[in-house]
Amino acid sequence: WVLCTGGFLLLLLYWMPEWCVKATCSRTTVREAEVVLLQSTVSHCPRYYGRNHSGYFSNYFIFSHQFVIRYFTLHSTKYYWNDEVQNFEVRLFFGVNEIAVKVPSVFKLLIKEVLNPFYIFQLFSVILWSADEYYYYAVAIVFMSVISIATSLYTIKKQYVMLHDMVAAHSIVRVSVCRANNDIEEALSTDLVPGDVMVIPSNGTIMPCDAVLVSGTCIVNESMLTGESVPVTKTNLPNPGEGDKEGDGAYSMEEHKRHTLFCGTHIIQTRFYSGELVKAVVVRTGFSTAKGQLVRSILYPKPTDFKLYRDAYLFLLCLVAIAGIGFVYSIVLSIMNKTIIIESLDIITITVPPALPAAMTAGIVYAQRRLKRIGIFCISPQRINICGQLNLVCFDKTGTLTEDGLDLWGVQRVDNGSFHLSEENAYKESLVKSQFVACMATCHSLTKIDGQLSGDPLDLKMFEATGWILEEATEEETSLHDRIMPTVVRPPKQLMPPEPVMSPEQDMELYDLSLAYEIGIVRQFPFSSALQRMCVVARLLGEKRMDAYLKGAPEVVASLCKKDTVPEDFADVLEDYTKQGFRVIALAHRRLESKLTWHKVQNINRDQMEANMEFLGLIIMQNKLKAETAGVLEDLRRAHIRTVMVTGDNMLTAISVARDCGMIPPQDRVIIADALPSKDGQSAKINWRYADKPNNQSPPTSLLAILCLDQYHFAMSGKSFAVISEHFQDVLQKLVLRGTVFARMAPDQKTQLIEALQSVDYFVGMCGDGANDCGALKRAHGGISLSELEASVASPFTSRTPNISCVPSLIREGRAALITSFCVFKFMALYSIIQYISVTLLYSILSNLGDFQFLFIDIAIILLIVFTMSLNPAWKELVSRRPPSGLISGPLLFSVLTQILICLGFQTIAFLWVRHQAWYDIWTPESDACNSSPHANFSPKHNSSEDDHNIKNYENTSLFYVSSFQYLIVAIVFSKGKPFRQPSYKNCEDQRSHVFIVCVPFEWRIALFFIIVVNAAVSVLAEGGIDLWGPKCLSWLCCRQRKVPKALYMHLAQELSVDPDWPPKPTTTTEANPPPPGNTPENCSSCQIMADS
Repeated sequence: WVLCTGGFLLLLLYWMPEWCVKATCSRTTVREAEVVLLQSTVSHCPRYYGRNHSGYFSNYFIFSHQFVIRYFTLHSTKYYWNDEVQNFEVRLFFGVNEIAVKVPSVFKLLIKEVLNPFYIFQLFSVILWSADEYYYYAVAIVFMSVISIATSLYTIKKQYVMLHDMVAAHSIVRVSVCRANNDIEEALSTDLVPGDVMVIPSNGTIMPCDAVLVSGTCIVNESMLTGESVPVTKTNLPNPGEGDKEGDGAYSMEEHKRHTLFCGTHIIQTRFYSGELVKAVVVRTGFSTAKGQLVRSILYPKPTDFKLYRDAYLFLLCLVAIAGIGFVYSIVLSIMNKTIIIESLDIITITVPPALPAAMTAGIVYAQRRLKRIGIFCISPQRINICGQLNLVCFDKTGTLTEDGLDLWGVQRVDNGSFHLSEENAYKESLVKSQFVACMATCHSLTKIDGQLSGDPLDLKMFEATGWILEEATEEETSLHDRIMPTVVRPPKQLMPPEPVMSPEQDMELYDLSLAYEIGIVRQFPFSSALQRMCVVARLLGEKRMDAYLKGAPEVVASLCKKDTVPEDFADVLEDYTKQGFRVIALAHRRLESKLTWHKVQNINRDQMEANMEFLGLIIMQNKLKAETAGVLEDLRRAHIRTVMVTGDNMLTAISVARDCGMIPPQDRVIIADALPSKDGQSAKINWRYADKPNNQSPPTSLLAILCLDQYHFAMSGKSFAVISEHFQDVLQKLVLRGTVFARMAPDQKTQLIEALQSVDYFVGMCGDGANDCGALKRAHGGISLSELEASVASPFTSRTPNISCVPSLIREGRAALITSFCVFKFMALYSIIQYISVTLLYSILSNLGDFQFLFIDIAIILLIVFTMSLNPAWKELVSRRPPSGLISGPLLFSVLTQILICLGFQTIAFLWVRHQAWYDIWTPESDACNSSPHANFSPKHNSSEDDHNIKNYENTSLFYVSSFQYLIVAIVFSKGKPFRQPSYKNCEDQRSHVFIVCVPFEWRIALFFIIVVNAAVSVLAEGGIDLWGPKCLSWLCCRQRKVPKALYMHLAQELSVDPDWPPKPTTTTEANPPPPGNTPENCSSCQIMADS
């Protein structure tokens, strides 16, 4: 069969692996199978009323079993056969600890690229043209194909090399491993397996695996995971029985995150006590680590579906069907001989133009060049078209929407239960010994790295505002003690009051001690996003009693304070600051009892410490937006493009920034979905609450204002998102419709959010700047990185402008490129149909177009038109209207069919009319029709040459003249400008054809010109009428039929607009119900809402 089909069967089986498996294997049970066909689908989310998602692709993989353990590897994950469940399962195989990114050879990439169906068809066309001695165009097509293949290979190879270099930079290092009897052994990181105990070097390292800290403390930069370049302190995993709840139960990666060192993160510094080494137990290696999962999401992204490309294949199938009709027609008309067979096959290459890929690429290449001029670089040109459809853009916060870090705007102290006036800072001699400043100086998690203060930006700004000095014990001091050396803070000497004169009888040491004002931080209760606060226990040098200092969310801190210490106007003052977009932190203090010694403080419960506090006041922080942020978001809002914030930062900061930049308007409500996982037999639940009170001082007076009050936004953390994704799939789709703030999101959760938004038919863009955004940037329809580091490896687009102004520019260019693709595709379809009509009419008289006529049409007219009509730059503004997403739409099909009928009509008129002219006769070399006209100015050429193919005749000349102008007419008609592209008149070239094969009378030339003018007028009027009335007629028909919206998010929005129980009321709880046996979440209710008592 392979020989009989000339190798085409092998190609077909290569394109269709499913057929290959069915043709070469027999069906058997999964357990006994040697080859298994796997089908992965994008539509992993629950069906909505049994409706299939539009983004459905299938990929197939083959594996073979080996030895006793039967397994196969898919996307760097091993699946092994489990006899108990009679199926394959994902299990960790502890092989080499390496994240291997193999760079395929150029030859392998070349074979894969060349075997594309389009290139195979081009090869068929080139062979056919060569057999017909049509070498010129064959050479042109080969030249364009070689350039296209070379460019594609260079881009793909470059991406693989960049990713390989990024991963391999720190993947293999030498590590110290503890063996039996505490022997330390040097080994390569590739030899690590879970259970190994590795020693973390004191000078830091890049983690080669995921490990849990069992002794000592580490300061880690986790920007690779979180995007926040803030050092994080990791403490050792507590042992059971130490009075810490975390010590109870088994180790969990999620619950014990602050004790876990993740692969790819940078260990900046370590601390140890009593000469003890800093040790960590390896828990995950290779692709199962946090970094491995990130790399896997880059290597194996789920296929991005785009309707244009699916419709293009359907359109081509229609052209193939038309070509088949012409093929049969040409055979029926003529006798079977070599020439006729070639000409019959030639009609297939006419109907399905081999130059279509090059023509479609032209607009994308020009758009890519325009993007490069404005500092946006593209490694995946096909994504430019998809960017034209974006209707939702996700933004990272830190470094993307805002500048890095926070700035202190001011402080407002409280004294005797009332607020003082706000002050610019606390750097004053009068406040140096106040509890307010002491709280600012001690209640933080700062540390010194290479002599520089480092930590959370909020803590850093707060501490710097005091002007105090922080001192930590040195490594030598720490190693001599057993965790007793505290961190000490003290004010600078210039803020201290004048020193009293020392009397002669005073001891020098006692005198220095009496002058010293130092506070030692005895214990730290780290910041908890769930509790929204942090607390420290400190002691002033020379004092017996200790103090507890608390900072956190104002409402939380106020609830933990004595009522008489909280000002009556607390809520009003807080609301005033939050309306202005400030981040407000509250401080509190408590004098501890003298019976609480150092040892008791180390074991005391946090809740006991954070009770009966005294309210000290507020710190007002400002997270400065980048200058361009608010304007760009407003442009996107006017264009009806939804914006979403997805960040690794905490919830309160994210909501504050969202309000400040206009992502959440002042009058809109923010509902926080706080989801808790199932625990101790209780089902998972979601607690709903308002984040803050919207700005509604005056009652609404207009209908528009009343409608605005009904606007709401959801906000949730990464933990809540994980719980909702697992237990509340039906609620998740509703939440993403209005979800605006997603905080504390891990890298894989960002990717899952993108997929959740895509599952309800959003076209999603993503803008970020960190390695933690890589998976989301790759998964989004249009990902744009503001960093040229790790993120640029995965992102289809990289901007050199470090702000989000690149996003509207990318969408505008995407829309221009998309409209250009539509125009070029329609034009190429019409070009092939026009030529098909001409050739079919000439076949009826056993004639054809000549080689130079084909060459003139294909090179001088078509390629020139294609490249010039692709030059239109993008429109200057981003409009609310979006271009169509597919070729199979009513107005577009009607437009193409109308132009086909018009071209067919006028070519038929010319073909029949010329045969009814008085001077008409069957042309021979001796014919001289020009002499019948007194205005003759054109003499026949090559009269003495042989015309074996019957090319020289009056019908050929007339059709060639009319069709040449028809190409120009449809190009002008299809070249749409406003509102997506600049006007096309700037690109119009004076392309006029005066080529005649045989001489015709002057009167007939005038008649042909009249046909062309009327043709042009009819085509322009028809297209104008379709543009003007087509959408209106379509919407009228849709309204009459009450058509359901195609996009799932629109359908859901319609349903929720009439649902009285949505959105959920604050202080209510949604609980997950386990589905009854045999039922699936799709066909049973999965939750119930209860009022909070």
